Amino acid sequence: MKWYLAKIVYRIICGDGGHTPQFDEQLRLVSAEDDLHAFQKARLIGEREQDSFLNSNSKPVQWQFIDVAELHRLDSLIDGAEMYSRICEEEDPDLYIRSTKLRANHLFENSMHRSITLN
Repeated sequence: MKWYLAKIVYRIICGDGGHTPQFDEQLRLVSAEDDLHAFQKARLIGEREQDSFLNSNSKPVQWQFIDVAELHRLDSLIDGAEMYSRICEEEDPDLYIRSTKLRANHLFENSMHRSITLN
């Protein structure tokens, strides 16, 4: 097994979403046999950890999984540990989401190519 650092991106929506759009970028450790499996595992983590809850003001908060924006192979560490998190506010949330999706598609295609080449 190999170790990877994956950037998982969530959109944070508080209340009716009438605030400056916020995104949380988390770096997670993932253990997998190759790039493709690391990418797919990171996506599953992102989907599984989406959440909705009420904040301290009883307003709904949603953490919506966007996609996996980066993937880097590492040396052995702890599987699934959050390595980094950053919440950012973006003026154009659609542009941010499109950019994240484009990076995710590029990672997926490269992972598939490497997986096919190695097998």
